[in-house]
Amino acid sequence: MPSSEEIITKIKEAFPNADVNARDLTGGGDHWQLSIKSDLFNDKNLIEQHQLVYKQLGDWLKQEIHALTLDTSGK
Repeated sequence: MPSSEEIITKIKEAFPNADVNARDLTGGGDHWQLSIKSDLFNDKNLIEQHQLVYKQLGDWLKQEIHALTLDTSGK
């Protein structure tokens, strides 16, 4: 299971200037709440923002991360 630091690093690879917070909701490392503020979201609607995050997390969403809550917005 990825750690919060690993998730933040992975997100910042795609969104370098983002403000990112990752919270493990259950302590098991497979249910996460992410808050991401990035200027790359400024011209994107909510669905597009979430799709960019899903794309970046890639295979983690297929195995390691079972549930994900996202709060995304532009800066």
